[in-house]
Amino acid sequence: MAIDEKTVRHVASLARLDLHGVDVTKLTGQMSAILEHVEQLKEVDVTGIPATAHAQNRRLRLREDEPMQVITREEALAGAPKRQGNFIVVPRTVEGGGSS
Repeated sequence: MAIDEKTVRHVASLARLDLHGVDVTKLTGQMSAILEHVEQLKEVDVTGIPATAHAQNRRLRLREDEPMQVITREEALAGAPKRQGNFIVVPRTVEGGGSS
């Protein structure tokens, strides 16, 4: 199943991805290749295989919640390169909003 550049741009806009500076032709080819692999998977005979079969039959081992020794606030903050009161100061990662 091949897709065209118009579809790639549409999907990118739905996902709010900025394709500025991206080679859309190359991306279109890569996405088409992925869809071709999915088409091949559809041809695999899965008769007799339960829909939820896994390669390994493992069960999630649960335990009861138990109180544990935790570090103190001071110990947690001791390794912080920069603090403000009881908080660790980190570099801004998102533009806009909030106070600095």
